[in-house]
Formats: sequence, C-alpha cells, structure tokens
Amino acid sequence: MLLSRHQVLARRERDPERLERSAYLLLSRIDTQGPMSIGQLAEAFGLDTSTVNRQTAALLRCGLAERVADPDGGMARKLRITVEGGRRLAGDREVNQSCLARVVAHWSPEEVRELEDVLVRLNRSAEALEGRYWPRAEEDHARPACQPRMPQEPAPPAPTAP
Repeated sequence: MLLSRHQVLARRERDPERLERSAYLLLSRIDTQGPMSIGQLAEAFGLDTSTVNRQTAALLRCGLAERVADPDGGMARKLRITVEGGRRLAGDREVNQSCLARVVAHWSPEEVRELEDVLVRLNRSAEALEGRYWPRAEEDHARPACQPRMPQEPAPPAPTAP
C-alpha cells in the first residue's frame, strides 16, 4: 500500500496524463478479460453498479473505452478498450514497472524471484477469500505450486492406463 501510494502521488505530479486508479483497474480488467458489461465489472470488483457506471462514463468521455454490442450475442452492451485506452494503459504499465525496477534495483535476482512468488501467493490468497479471481492466461504447468487452482479452471485429465 505504501509503495502504491507513493507511486500514485509521484506520477500525477510528473504527468497529469496518467490514468486515474479506477480507470487503470477497469481498463486492466477489460484488457485481460475482453469486453465486459457494467454489471460484469461491478461483480468482478465487488462494487455497486452505480459506482462502476460513473467510472465507466468517465472512460467513455475520455475516449479510453467504447460501447460495443456483446460479442457473444447477449443483449447488454459491453465496454471495450479503444486504441487510445490501450496506449495509455500500456504507458502506465511501463511506468509502474520501471518504478518497481528502481525499487528492487539493488536486490539479487533470487530476492526478486522470492518477492514475485510471495506476491503471487498473497494475491491468490486474497482472491480466494473474496471469491473474486483475476483472469490469467497461464498454463496449468506454468503455475508455481504455491498458487491454488482457480475454481473455474478445469482439472487436468486423469492419466489413463494403456
């Protein structure tokens, strides 16, 4: 929290073009999961739909997202990131990563890997408590043992005898 708070304060002073925290989170989720309705976003973040409606209205006004027909044929309109939204999100991610790289610049590669493993474990544990899993495009075999399987993931097939 402390690191995040300092990054947020520092980046707004340096570059007012940086995304607001809510915009960053919403765009990140849409980027990861694909077009989403306001209801889906509200459920994903555990927020009231009126809150998400206000936040997404700001994204629409700034040209960072656009409303599209449901790609799956549903009735609800969904939000999709625009080219500008994708560009701004990528820029913010790059700045965040470079800030973190400066923080751990004097750490050994082993210490950085240990931090990564512990943060993954922390995030997975928090997600499990809330029952809200962040979608990830990862292969089951690539997941370290410390990461629990997400409930929506199918279990790997059991080996069969020849």
